[in-house]
Amino acid sequence: MYRRTIDLHGMTVAEARRAMQALLKSCPASVREIEVIHGSHSGQALLRYVRTELKHPRISRKILGLNNGVTILELK
Repeated sequence: MYRRTIDLHGMTVAEARRAMQALLKSCPASVREIEVIHGSHSGQALLRYVRTELKHPRISRKILGLNNGVTILELK
């Protein structure tokens, strides 16, 4: 299983949205997971975007781990 990681720290929600859409669009079919590092201590906007607003046809589910600053996207 192949995994990609993206770090959204320091981005605005608009920047994160563009970065996530670009990554999801360009991700090869061999990539089955994306680890999204959004942080959780300096605001909740990125966390909220990734966990509730982010939609894409390749995302089959979102996995919330023990680290509240990371969300795993499982891809189809």
